[in-house]
Amino acid sequence: MKKEKQKILTIEVLVQLKPHSEIAKGEIEDSADGINMTGSGNPLKWVAVTGEIGDWCIYVQWAHRDYEWIKHHGDKVHNEHNIRKLVPCSDKAYARYRQ
Repeated sequence: MKKEKQKILTIEVLVQLKPHSEIAKGEIEDSADGINMTGSGNPLKWVAVTGEIGDWCIYVQWAHRDYEWIKHHGDKVHNEHNIRKLVPCSDKAYARYRQ
């Protein structure tokens, strides 16, 4: 699966982004080695976006969906391990993650 190369998300970077900006996106397998939704082994797409109030979150869905659809209708990632796996971030940036 492919994942865009990214730096660690810091609070300094996060506060400079406009609302609804894409932070990062990529593809990962639905498995224990990836992001385990059902353990199907099928590909997933995910996208991390900023919110309205300096917060952010990651949405995930099956790879046949496009990123724009996933931004609006995907499932939110809640597990800290999975969040940090997809978007490496500082503790301060993680504290702004919208659960």
